[in-house]
Amino acid sequence: MSSKTPRPDARDDEPLASRLAQTAAEIEALLDDLLTDTVREGEIARPDRLLAAMRHGALGGGKRLRPFLTVETARLFGVAPAQALRAGAAVELVHCYSLVHDDLPAMDDDDTRRGRPTVHRAYDEASAILAGDTLLTLAFEVLADPATHASGDVRAALVLLLARASGLGGMAGGQMLDLAAEGRFEAEATAPLAEAEIRRLQAMKTGALLAASVEIGAVLGGATPDQCAALGTYGRALGAAFQVADDILDVEASPEQLGKATAKDQDKGKGTLVSLLGLDAAKRERDGLSAAAVAALVGFGEEAEVLRAAARFAAARRS
Repeated sequence: MSSKTPRPDARDDEPLASRLAQTAAEIEALLDDLLTDTVREGEIARPDRLLAAMRHGALGGGKRLRPFLTVETARLFGVAPAQALRAGAAVELVHCYSLVHDDLPAMDDDDTRRGRPTVHRAYDEASAILAGDTLLTLAFEVLADPATHASGDVRAALVLLLARASGLGGMAGGQMLDLAAEGRFEAEATAPLAEAEIRRLQAMKTGALLAASVEIGAVLGGATPDQCAALGTYGRALGAAFQVADDILDVEASPEQLGKATAKDQDKGKGTLVSLLGLDAAKRERDGLSAAAVAALVGFGEEAEVLRAAARFAAARRS
């Protein structure tokens, strides 16, 4: 990778909410364009029901925090907005696939997501499985496309990052650990998770993709190894803070606030830092992780203030 000096941006003084909203709108428009009925080169047809289920799972909601992190990290290095948005859209497609599959009866068995019926409720289980599969596949198609970056080496690095974050040693592996911790598999029944096991599970299931969102922006921008390492530290701390905040919200928030059922973790006996440490200690842990994420960006100066604000937002969010 080449070394590049982080650049200031004319929008750096805009509040976080404004930047989040703008990126969310841009990602929504790009996802909408990727999920039209126009048959692309190399395709044969786009089945209507599958496309509709994919659109239901990917469009019309969510904070789009993961692509926001990709875009804002890439912005530090002067990456063209169109390229950054494509990389961010790939991350979001993986996130959306994971939600579609997590909501299935065989997984978390949820009826609502973002205030709407989940994909398997709006359509059916088979359509939801295929929609998730195809959203995941589309993510790697987007990253592999030369429109995302001219260099095949960079595109390969992006694909590798996202694959590892979302696969066996990352998000999917974390979901398997989560199911096992619930006692889903009698032959593998275990005692309640210890703190280290909870942290590992959460780092895989939630933290890996959030951290990769940041690292993908760094690789896209040609960051130096030291810059990549600092941003990786930031992303992992932010991901951990986000998950603890999510566990706290599962206890404190209403279904209306979250747009989905709450108190699920307690009902299923899931191991979380809230259940292990208690609510007050979990809040201190969340705030400490947020502070660690902010501290990791010390070498980036004022240009990274929006990323610092994002770390504080991840801890302070109410939905």
